[in-house]
Amino acid sequence: MNPEPSETSRLFDLMPASGRMMTKIVGKPQQSKIIETTLPWPWKNALVIYLNFDLWMDLPKAQRDLLMLRTVSWFSEIKWFKPSLNQGIFTVGLVGAISQISEADVVGILVAGGLSVIGLTRMWQSNHSTETELAADEMAIRVSTRRGYEVTEAANHLLQGIENVAKIEGRNHLSFTELIRYQNLKAIAGLSPVGVPETVRKQ
Repeated sequence: MNPEPSETSRLFDLMPASGRMMTKIVGKPQQSKIIETTLPWPWKNALVIYLNFDLWMDLPKAQRDLLMLRTVSWFSEIKWFKPSLNQGIFTVGLVGAISQISEADVVGILVAGGLSVIGLTRMWQSNHSTETELAADEMAIRVSTRRGYEVTEAANHLLQGIENVAKIEGRNHLSFTELIRYQNLKAIAGLSPVGVPETVRKQ
C-alpha cells in the first residue's frame, strides 16, 4: 500500500493553519535526503517540502511529526522583509542600480548592483543563522504542545529525529549546526544542564 497520500494528509492536519496554506509536500523517491527544502525567495510565498517517503516512513511517527513541524517553523522564521541593515543595503543598491541604468552609468550600475548582492547575501546568511535554526526548533516544540505533546517529550523526539535522519541517510557525523541544535534540544528535554550560550546562539 502506498503510504504517500494518507501520510501527506496526516501531515497537513498536523500543521498550524498558516503552515497548511503556504506548504506543498512533494514525494521525491530519488533524493538521498529524507526531507529537504530550499530557501524560498521573497517573490515565492510557498514552501515546497520534498520527502523520500520510503525513508521517511522508517522514522517513528512522533519523530516525523516534530521534523515536519520544525521544517514549517523554519519557513515561518524567515524574514526577508523585516527592517534591518541588510535589507537597507539591498534596497539602496537596488534603487541605485535602477537609477544608474536610466543614466547609462556603467560604473554606477556595478557599484549599486554590488551593494544589492551584498545585502541579499547577508539576508540569506541571516536566514541560515544559528539563531534562526534554534528558533525554528523551539517554535516547532511550542506548536507540538497544541498537538498533545509535552515540551520535554517533543524536544526528545526532535533530537532523536535528527540522529535517526543522519543514520538513515548514511551520515557518520552531525553537522556543526545540527550539533548545536542537538545540545539545545537536550537542555529543553531536561537531558543536559548545559544549554547553548547566547554568544553561540547569535552567530
